[in-house]
Amino acid sequence: MNNDYLYRAKDVIKDSKMLIILASKRARALAYGARPMVRCKEENYLDVALLEIAEGKLQGAFGDDTQDDFLKEIEAVKAAAGTDVPHKPEN
Repeated sequence: MNNDYLYRAKDVIKDSKMLIILASKRARALAYGARPMVRCKEENYLDVALLEIAEGKLQGAFGDDTQDDFLKEIEAVKAAAGTDVPHKPEN
């Protein structure tokens, strides 16, 4: 991992946990074939993701409703797998 990219990305996203989540999700997307938004001399997907964040090409939108979206995503995966999931009533 290129530490320069990490420090530059930390200047953009101050919260370490959010930076980890955003960078890891983007690195996974790159590994599955997403096109990079920056030119990077490194071949490591995490380095590319950190450089995208550092250059402002990738931003995280984490709000109060993120928890509900995550729970809905888990319920959808379990439902697709045929596992019974107790549904939370909508507000």
